[in-house]
Amino acid sequence: MPARLPLIDALKALASQLIVLHHLAFYGPMSDAVRPWADPLVDALSAHGRLAVQVFLVVAGFLAVRGLAPGGVPKALDPVTLIRRRWVRLAGPYLAALAIAVTAAALGRALTDHDTVPDAPTLVQLLANAAMLQDLLGYDALSAGIWYVAIDLQLYALMTVLLWVAHRSSVPGAGPVLVIALGAASLLIFNRDADWDAWGLYFFGAYALGALAGWAGPTRGGRAALAAIVVLGAAALALDFRTRIAVALATALLLAWAMPRGLGARRLAGPPIEWLGRISYSVFLVHYPVCILVEAAAARWFPDAPLPAAAGLVLAWVGSTAAGALFHRWVEAPLSARSPARSTSPAPRAAPPDRDATGMPDDDEVVARPAPR
Repeated sequence: MPARLPLIDALKALASQLIVLHHLAFYGPMSDAVRPWADPLVDALSAHGRLAVQVFLVVAGFLAVRGLAPGGVPKALDPVTLIRRRWVRLAGPYLAALAIAVTAAALGRALTDHDTVPDAPTLVQLLANAAMLQDLLGYDALSAGIWYVAIDLQLYALMTVLLWVAHRSSVPGAGPVLVIALGAASLLIFNRDADWDAWGLYFFGAYALGALAGWAGPTRGGRAALAAIVVLGAAALALDFRTRIAVALATALLLAWAMPRGLGARRLAGPPIEWLGRISYSVFLVHYPVCILVEAAAARWFPDAPLPAAAGLVLAWVGSTAAGALFHRWVEAPLSARSPARSTSPAPRAAPPDRDATGMPDDDEVVARPAPR
């Protein structure tokens, strides 16, 4: 098996755990019960834990261009095939996790009527969620965080089409120029308007920063990519300071500085971080059902009891990671192994393997194939 990228694993592991803690702090009743004893921590996780999504966005862009346009030079791409493969890669685990979330919510409603537990979905709502269209159609999501999966698909599609256009144009440097242009439009226009937050354009700025970090290096083009990160990020923050963009900029600069130098690879390499990075997408998908069940049990049997609530929070956190490991072992990994991206049959003309470019799913071959809001 090809070597992994320890810094990427560490970022994915940290971000996925912060998302779990954010949702535990944001949704009661357990966090409400412990708030008198840990108010600053609960408030911080509730208000700022979701910023970890920016890390996923940057890492996703970083990984995507390693396969689609290494060194800033787009490959000959078949965008329809690549986007279809991305859908297949995401949809299998996503639909399985959605079924688990609906089942967990039904069990939670049997335990309590607390507003933490979602209502039974309508058929149209269920279909909208299954198609990853819930935000675009105005329906409530059936699980926390699943909006990111739909956004990831949009972002990957946007990047693939941009790089396909650049390759077809035969203009040197067209790929990075198009990515910078759309990234600037996102950071300076779309990301400042919350009405766009169901669309990939809202998030493409962070994705583009990650792509530029993937192209950064000691070459002339690599130095230009690093300069573009600084200019884009500084301009966006000067125009309208947003903490989420500051986090995305910091993550992109870290990758741009550390990855070409191999910094942190030895220190971060190790089974625990590699394991947490590998299962991070599964943890992201299934942690909410686990949290719902523990929250429902706490609401029924230990309402407003601080010590049981604290124990429940720890149980939900550990249980989310354990559930993610099981989901990865029995659902995500088998489905990924059967996806077209891992097929040994000849690929369509010049279409590179489409694997693990979300920054969240397992990226065990990312070196071989340089690959709540």
